[in-house]
This record gives sequence, C-alpha cells and structure tokens, in this order.
Amino acid sequence: MSKKKILYVEDDESLGFLTADSLENQYDIAHFINGKEGFDAFCSNEYDLCILDVMLPDMDGFEIATAIRKRNLEIPIIFLSAKTMKEDRIKGLKLGADDYLVKPYSMEELTLKIEVFLNRSQKTISKTTTTYLIGPFEFDPTNYCVSKGKEVTNLTEREAALLKFFLENKNTVLKREKILMELWGTDDYFVGRSLDVFISRLRKIFKEEPNIRIENIPRVGFKLILE
Repeated sequence: MSKKKILYVEDDESLGFLTADSLENQYDIAHFINGKEGFDAFCSNEYDLCILDVMLPDMDGFEIATAIRKRNLEIPIIFLSAKTMKEDRIKGLKLGADDYLVKPYSMEELTLKIEVFLNRSQKTISKTTTTYLIGPFEFDPTNYCVSKGKEVTNLTEREAALLKFFLENKNTVLKREKILMELWGTDDYFVGRSLDVFISRLRKIFKEEPNIRIENIPRVGFKLILE
C-alpha cells in the first residue's frame, strides 16, 4: 500500500527537519519552509492531509487554509503554532481546520491526530445517491449542499456530516459530547466552539421554516425538530 501524502509547511528548519524525519517512515512528507511555496505545491499535487504552521513567510497558515478550503472542503488540516491565544485556536477551527496543536507538541500526539483524521476522511460521508427531504429542502450529503427550488446552499464537509447526523437522529436529544466524539473524535473545548459555529450556520439555512429547527437543550446538547 502506498504511503499517504502529507503537505507539511514549517519555517523553523530544525523543528521541520525533526518532525518530517519522524513522520517519513509512515508517510510521504513534502516539507516546505515558505507559505507561498507550500500552497503552490498543494495546487499542483494531490495530498491526503495538511500540517500548517501559523506564522510563515509570504503566506501565513491561516491564509493557506482559507485558500485550500476554497479548493477542497474535505482534506484534513492540522495547525501547529506557538501561539496559545484562545482566539487564534478558535480562528483556526472556524477556517475549517480539524485541529490546532500548540508547540511544543509530542510526536506521539501529532501522529495520533494524523491517523484519526486520515481514517475519518476515508469514511466520513458515504458516497451514495441518498438524499434527504427536510420540509421544502433537499439535502445532498454526497455533494455537500442543501437546495430549495433553484436556490442552493453549499456546505463544508463538517456541516454536511453534522446535518446528516442530526437527520439520522431527528426529534431526538443528542448530547453535546456524543456529537463531538462522533464527528471529531474529541470533546475538546475549542472543537466544541467550532461545533457551535456550524450549528449557527445550519440554523441560518432553515431560519424561514418554523417547522425545522435545531434547539438547544441546556446543559445537555441539541435536538433537530422536524414537524
């Protein structure tokens, strides 16, 4: 079996060398020390996962992630940063990153994260022709979109997976921890904040339909109500 290809962008040459050297036995690592060069490589090659430092020359990690998400909604993205500010971690997750590790990190933790996201990316939303009817809306989980007549709203992979999970458990209270573990494999605080963002986006799609709503269940979780 061929190795999974990972794009790794880190401008600290010593740390980059050590990390790439530790991972290259398991993965095909493409290491770049310049943000623009890293993104150019993404555009011209196929990768299975991206590991991005936040502070980079020419194009920082947040800019790279934003540009990547415009091209690919599915590829897992892990941020690595010495910046410990809560706002930075939340910003990274809002941009569509799957995780945010603060330096110094352990190689064991990084490798575990890589395996979790690579495995999940292979079995997230099944590629079937199944669509869901939600009142006047049609949800296509394969193509990550919700349509109402000719009006189409595109979703991210995470938003589509979340909506699919709600629909499979409609009119049922879902504990917050269960949602996080099902979709992210962790109930970390910062991932939880990202969940709140995705739920807010889904609510906006259905805001004109009072019979379709995602309710907060205080201190428990959420419930998709379809009347």
